[in-house]
Amino acid sequence: MRTRLDEVTERWGVKVTNVEIREIVPPRDVQEAMNRQMSAERIRRAVVTESTGTREAAVNVAEGEKQAAILRAEGQKQAAILAAEGERQAQLLRAEGFAQALEAIFGAAKNVDQKTMTLQYFETLKSIGTSPSTKYIFPMEFTSMLENFLGKDAKK
Repeated sequence: MRTRLDEVTERWGVKVTNVEIREIVPPRDVQEAMNRQMSAERIRRAVVTESTGTREAAVNVAEGEKQAAILRAEGQKQAAILAAEGERQAQLLRAEGFAQALEAIFGAAKNVDQKTMTLQYFETLKSIGTSPSTKYIFPMEFTSMLENFLGKDAKK
């Protein structure tokens, strides 16, 4: 700008050393163009700010869903472990109960003689007799038990 002023003022013998601009009034069309440019810049910044906010919100939602899924999976894992441990303990208790029952049966069976077994077979025959079946199968031991129950004379 100084060079331009020097070109004009040199022929008058004046040297401009300092220039101060106090007010510029641009033409109306330039002013409107500047206003449109500033408005467009504000809209651009608003859109960028809004999209950044939307992106951050989406990231936060995704992180929350991820954490929730992890916590759900950990909860399901713990529940499965506890259920398995409970089932294992239940099976151990059932097995212990079964073992005790077998021991009791074995203890009682030691005291059973041949005549008691034959009476049990008679009870079984009574329940078989009430069934609608027409064919019966008797184990070989049954006939030998009858001989023991009725005595040795029954053979003859």
